Amino acid sequence: MSASGSSRAIVAALVANFGIALAKFTGYVITGSAAMLAEAAHSVVDTSNQALLLFGQRAAAKAPDALHPFGHARSRYFWSFVVALVLFSLGALFALFEGYEKIRHPVELTSPLVAIVILVVAIGLETYSFRTAMAESRPLKGQGSWLRFVRNSRNPELPVVLLEDTAALIGLALALLAVGLSVLTGNPVWDGIGTLAIGVLLAVVAVFLMTEMHSLLIGEGATPAEDQAIRAALESTDNIDRLIHLRTQYFGPDEMLVGAKVAMAPDLALAAVAATINSAEAAIRAAVASVRVIYIEPDLDRTPVPDSLEQKG
Repeated sequence: MSASGSSRAIVAALVANFGIALAKFTGYVITGSAAMLAEAAHSVVDTSNQALLLFGQRAAAKAPDALHPFGHARSRYFWSFVVALVLFSLGALFALFEGYEKIRHPVELTSPLVAIVILVVAIGLETYSFRTAMAESRPLKGQGSWLRFVRNSRNPELPVVLLEDTAALIGLALALLAVGLSVLTGNPVWDGIGTLAIGVLLAVVAVFLMTEMHSLLIGEGATPAEDQAIRAALESTDNIDRLIHLRTQYFGPDEMLVGAKVAMAPDLALAAVAATINSAEAAIRAAVASVRVIYIEPDLDRTPVPDSLEQKG
């Protein structure tokens, strides 16, 4: 998928989170709820994160240069990693600190009904963002589970937005529960407990995202289905006797490098070798659209001959 689908999901999340952040801060000022403040900080972090994702897409679109001959596509992976780091350092740690303080020094909530109304509205806006991310991700997801998509996708932005929106919806539910329990029990400690729970949730999501983005940043290869398609394209090309080895790596979500060594007949003319390589490259690109750079090294087939065949010869 091109960056356009990811951009739609990012922009939808940015607009939704900006509006949600304003509403939550208003709710905090009116109610004094720590859970509301933690959720407001969470929305500010998410809004900043979407801006970073858009910046990463713009940086990745730069043309190759002498210092970066393969282009800047990995910028999308780098800025997605930064997003996960920001989510942990700002969102999670702030919520954990605020929750700890509110448990030590509980503060009575004022106008809790206002907080509940704002949280319900925020859930509606966040659901819109989440549904947009799901709609843009579904063509890439295929028949697999959503967890498998998040773990295996070479697109960094859509899993980030999906997980952020999921964490936001769960966080809103926790904040709503915390405010509700504080009102029902008359004990404001529940507000601090809910804030702590939001902090733990954000920390778990952030660490998971950092792990996944780190894997993409250092370079992941083709998916199993793509690897099989590339091998089939090479092995079905005329004059290629055998695929000796294959190496693949994603520079970015839509840019894959393919390096292969193939065995050809020793008496094949140079022009035929060149034509074979061109045919193999065309077959690979037809099989996997994200392949951009291909290096094919021709070699002789040095497969050892079994002893039984040598004796017969």
